[in-house]
Amino acid sequence: MDFNFLFFLNSILFGVGLAMDAFSVSLANGLNEPTMKQTKMFGIAGVFAVFQGIMPLLGWICVHTALQYFTVFSRFIPWIALIILCSIGGKMAFDGIKNKEMKKEIVAVGFFALLLQGLATSIDALSVGFTIADYNFWMALIEALIIALTTFIICSCGLVIGKKFGTKLSNKATIVGGLILIFIGIEIFIKGII
Repeated sequence: MDFNFLFFLNSILFGVGLAMDAFSVSLANGLNEPTMKQTKMFGIAGVFAVFQGIMPLLGWICVHTALQYFTVFSRFIPWIALIILCSIGGKMAFDGIKNKEMKKEIVAVGFFALLLQGLATSIDALSVGFTIADYNFWMALIEALIIALTTFIICSCGLVIGKKFGTKLSNKATIVGGLILIFIGIEIFIKGII
């Protein structure tokens, strides 16, 4: 395999495909916190980008070192994503319902919750390591960087869109954001067990 147009196109398409869950979670985060500062938006998009870039590279490393261990772990991926996203989404929705009568309180996503979101939305990207197993290390690294950059751009767009509609939806935004996270968790789970 060479560094050619097809390599870069495939890397971008991988990035777009892998970033869809992270985009939806970014949208939910933007809905939940419509007054989010731009530096925090870049930080959130950066966390998703780092996770989406690292996971395929870890998958590639697993293929080249410990394939038998990864296949045992891979059956738990849908369960991990379901539990993490449903608990975060359920808490967001519950807080939104609880605060419905009260004055709208903005509940910002914390660093630990953000790390869990990044992990949950990118854990399925480990399997990309299998599809790039014939790449050398440098090609796998370049592909991971392209996936990370693509994810960063897509998640930034999700945050901007979420912020815009979060302001318009007012107190319903936290509930909608939480339901989106629950839906994504269920979707990853269903895709993983089928």
